[in-house]
Amino acid sequence: MNNLWEKYAKVLVDYSVKVQKGELTIIRTDSYLSQPLIKEIYKQVLLKGGHPVVRMGVEGLSEVYIKNATDEQLEYIDPMTEIEYEQAKNLISIGAPLNVKNMARQDSKKLAKRSGVMKHLSEKMLKRSAEGDLNWVIADFPTHALAQEAKMSLEEYTDFLIKACWLHLDDPVAKWKEIGEKQEKIAEYLNSKTKIRITGDKTDITFNVAGRKWKSCAGEYNFPDGEVYTSPVEDSANGQIYFDFPQIYRGNEAQKVLLTLENGKVIKAEAEKGEEFLNNMLDMDEGSRFVGEIAIGTNEMIQDVTGNILFDEKIGGSIHMAVGASYPDTGGKNVSGLHWDLIKNMKNGGKIYADDTLIYENGKFLI
Repeated sequence: MNNLWEKYAKVLVDYSVKVQKGELTIIRTDSYLSQPLIKEIYKQVLLKGGHPVVRMGVEGLSEVYIKNATDEQLEYIDPMTEIEYEQAKNLISIGAPLNVKNMARQDSKKLAKRSGVMKHLSEKMLKRSAEGDLNWVIADFPTHALAQEAKMSLEEYTDFLIKACWLHLDDPVAKWKEIGEKQEKIAEYLNSKTKIRITGDKTDITFNVAGRKWKSCAGEYNFPDGEVYTSPVEDSANGQIYFDFPQIYRGNEAQKVLLTLENGKVIKAEAEKGEEFLNNMLDMDEGSRFVGEIAIGTNEMIQDVTGNILFDEKIGGSIHMAVGASYPDTGGKNVSGLHWDLIKNMKNGGKIYADDTLIYENGKFLI
């Protein structure tokens, strides 16, 4: 297993963020469970001549914070975190939760307020990333909590994670480069189009993507990866879209979500479960009811919902639409403390049209 974590670490350090000599690299994790991987990442950064700094979280602190923080404390951002976002060249974040539901019963209005306060840090990260001044990647370490959420044993979940990341191959980087080349062709095709229409179960919605850039994701920001995405023109989304998969955000869940959009904005949000939480998140700030991203998942090694957005948004045969913050590197201008990826299964008759040409049906590209 040590060889696996070494391989995993090398991919993240060499391929995803491409650590160079002298670079400040922040390695974050939310619990001690990821120590085997964190140690290998730390070692690989040192071998590259970088300067690794580890930030390890303590399970349950977020719960204590939301329960007890006053409005004044919710609005405070510590200067050490500010410095990291301003000066780090690389950010590597490893999720390793002991409990994925510890925030599920917390005050959603306080959660929304805190996210709004943290908005300028995420803006800074995305701006620096778009300018090429910051490299970042989000990945996971297999834990019992993630396995339980996915309805798997730990052994099954570990195997699933390894294969979703192509870490079972002798040269996973070569595979990710191959995936990237295929997806670049799709992105290039879509970059010549101006209108995207998505249809399916309770769904008929259009987006203007003129002047926006489609990008391929092949393991450089998320790991695992597998999607092509863009940020549509902010006032362009019109229609209705239904998300049949469970939609999970910060341990909370909304099921069977139906959104109605007019001139880019969600004017009605319904859900069979979690509707109040959904609307509280959408009311976070001025940008949270607008669309920040539309994307098409392409990872065929991920076929089932696991309750982990890092994996679920990449499901081969799915699309996702994020409400909230958009990506500056695609031309997106929407600003929000929210970025909630909502996932839709497209294998049950879903279609995508680009400038009125059918390009995707039942979970497969036709181009």
